[in-house]
Formats: sequence, structure tokens, C-alpha cells
Amino acid sequence: MDALQAIEARRAVKHYDPNHRMPEGEIRRLLSLAMLSPTAFNIQHWRFVLARDPELRRQIRAAAWDQAQVTDASILIILCADLKAWERDPARYWQNAPQPVRDYLVPAIGRYYAGNDTIQRDEIMRSCGIAAQTIMLASKAMGYDSCPMDGFDFNAVGQLIQLPPDHKITMMVAVGKGIKEPWPRAGQLSYEDVVITDRFG
Repeated sequence: MDALQAIEARRAVKHYDPNHRMPEGEIRRLLSLAMLSPTAFNIQHWRFVLARDPELRRQIRAAAWDQAQVTDASILIILCADLKAWERDPARYWQNAPQPVRDYLVPAIGRYYAGNDTIQRDEIMRSCGIAAQTIMLASKAMGYDSCPMDGFDFNAVGQLIQLPPDHKITMMVAVGKGIKEPWPRAGQLSYEDVVITDRFG
């Protein structure tokens, strides 16, 4: 399936074959593709927690309004991010760039993020959103369905996965073999409703 077909075919699927197991090679391939997603300054601050333990998945399901996809999907990915990745050896993010590029960008990382908690949090939300879409489109291209999720108790899930205090959970994505067709698209807005040329008003 090409990228355009994957975009058109992707839907949020809630019902999965609980007996399906995703091969290890495909899991690694999927997450490796997610790691190609763009991030500001290339700091790659996303951290993908692959919830594999069945008991942990049951506990997360309890914290997610008993949504079946949490336990029934082949894999459950909790997208987290390191709020302080910008200051953890930032030279490594540009180690293969030409020296003039490194000399300019590495100090710029600190100037941009230091002392700005809002920017730090906004950036992880943008980056994890992009990575989640990469996961969902790659899943569809690989023959799987997916479901993005923010309907859960973030604090409870953070405790269950022992989230470090300088990290945040942004969302979860369930991936697996869907067993029930999603509802028809419920109410797509028109092109004219969402595309603005130049200015509002």
C-alpha cells in the first residue's frame, strides 16, 4: 500500500483479534519507521514504551475506561517524551553534520529551550503527534489497523510505567488486526470549511 492509499484507508479501529501476535521483526520495523519522524532541532525526544506484559496491559485498560483495544490489540505503544532531551548531550543530535552546522545549531538548542517550559512541553506534543501519525500510517501500509488514544488517566498510566518526573505521556496508539469494520466517517467537514486562503475574516 502506498502512502496516499494508507492515508485514505486509515481509520481508528476499536476491535482487535486478541490472539494475533505481531512478529518481532515487524514491531521493530514499525518503531524504526516512527524514529524517522521529524523533531525540532533533531532532538528526537520521543520515547516509545511498548507495553507487553499482559498484567500491565490489564492495569492500563482499567485506567482507560475499560477500552478493549488496550488489551486486545497486538501491541500498545505509549508515546512519551523527555522534556529535558534538549540539554542531554545535544551535540549527539548533530554529530554527523558539517562542523559549521554543528557550531551554529548545538548552541541554538540551549538558547531556544532554556527557561521556557511552555516551549519544551509544546514541542513534545507536536513531535509525538507527528510520530503517532507515522505509526498509524506505517501500520496501515503493513496491513495492520490502529487506534490513537487519549481517553485514559495519564497520571495512573504514568505510575504504572514508572514514568520519570522529567518525562510526559502524550498519547497511546494500539496496533493490531482489526476484526470489525469502523463506522462510516461520521461527518467530514468540507474543504471550504477548513482551508483558509491567506487570512481569516
